[in-house]
Order: sequence, then C-alpha cells, then structure tokens
Amino acid sequence: MTRYADIPKPIRSGIVVVNPDTGTPQRIIILQFNPDTLERSLAPQSAGGQNAEGGGAGGGDRNEALRLKGPAEETWKFTAEIDATDQLEIAAPDGIHPQLATLEMLVQPTTAQLREAARQTKNGTIEITPIEMPLTLFTWGSKRVLPVRLTELSINESAFDVDLNPIRASLGIGLKVLSVSDLPAGHRGADLYMAHLAQKERLAAAARGGSLGALGLGGRDLTTLGRG
Repeated sequence: MTRYADIPKPIRSGIVVVNPDTGTPQRIIILQFNPDTLERSLAPQSAGGQNAEGGGAGGGDRNEALRLKGPAEETWKFTAEIDATDQLEIAAPDGIHPQLATLEMLVQPTTAQLREAARQTKNGTIEITPIEMPLTLFTWGSKRVLPVRLTELSINESAFDVDLNPIRASLGIGLKVLSVSDLPAGHRGADLYMAHLAQKERLAAAARGGSLGALGLGGRDLTTLGRG
C-alpha cells in the first residue's frame, strides 16, 4: 500500500510582506498552485545610454561600450491560479474574495494612510510625502528570494457561487525586481538584493565551462582571429 506520508510536499512559491525596519514578516501569501511557466527579462544598464548598442554614428562614447551603471533591470511575469473548489475542506463563505483582496492591497494604500494624507492636506501641508508601502519579497525556492514591486495585476474571474462570490480566478502578475539602484543604501531590501546577486554569482561559478574546441577554434589565440 502506498504511504502518501512519505511523499514530500512540494515547496510553494509566494509573496512575503516585510516590515523594512525590523525585517518582521507582516503577511505571507502562498500561491495555491506554482505557476507552470515564468517569464523573466533582464535589461542591462549600459553606461553609454540608449544608443550605446547601436554602433556607428551616434552610437555613444566608445569608452563606455563595456561599462555598466548598475545591476540589470529585471522583471518577472507569470500566471497564478486560485480555485476554491480545490480546497473543499476549507470553509470559504466569501469565495476567493480574501485571497484576491490580499493581492490587491499590495498596490493599494490603506484607508488609514489615505485619511492621514487627507488630514495633512486639510491642515495646510504644502507637500504630501507619497505613501510608502511595506517591503515585498517574491520567493521561488530558497535560491530566489527577491525584493520586488508589483507592477501588474490582472484578474480573470471565471466561476462564481450562488452569492456571486468568485471561486476561481486566473491572475496575471508582473513584478519588477528592486535592486540597489532602486533602494537607498542600508535599506533591508537592498541587502536582500545583494544576497540574491551573490547567489547568482555562486551558481554561475558552479557551471561547467566550455572549450574553444567545441566552437571550432581549437587552441588558437583569440587575438589572432580575423588576421587571415
């Protein structure tokens, strides 16, 4: 007889909302199902500006061609699924409203914050400081813990209960990884980004290197290529 208890539970991806001052998790959002695919994009911060890659006239300062101003700008996109019918043992009188609201509050100020901003305006404060949101981390296993900002949240509700509470939805989520270029020095998120980048360096160092022979170049000195 199969012993289901021996089957290890899969690690879930998720989002952790953290107090940036204390590092204390304020809310942990575990994705019900791990996304099937991840779309990741990295754009280098070239020192030569937008035209540095173009070459030729107007191609930027040649001395800057191989220089970087900072870490690459990285974005993630994926689709998450929420389905109350897959968790029938859990009471859900509001359907998946709570799960959706939790994600939506990642891009919304609270009513208390809005009231405080209104109070400052009423008292004649000339410049209202934009509302700062908590630090948000996206986790995809132990090797990917990233400080992020939610840049896109599209919700496609596809099933409802008799009270019109949504019980199934597909979420399109877009994230921008926050690097040391986005956060002030000493910010907890900046430290977490540095740890994430150090993890990438360790993984890159563990990769097996290739050989010039595999490229059809043999043991030739690369500086002699193109000389006939």
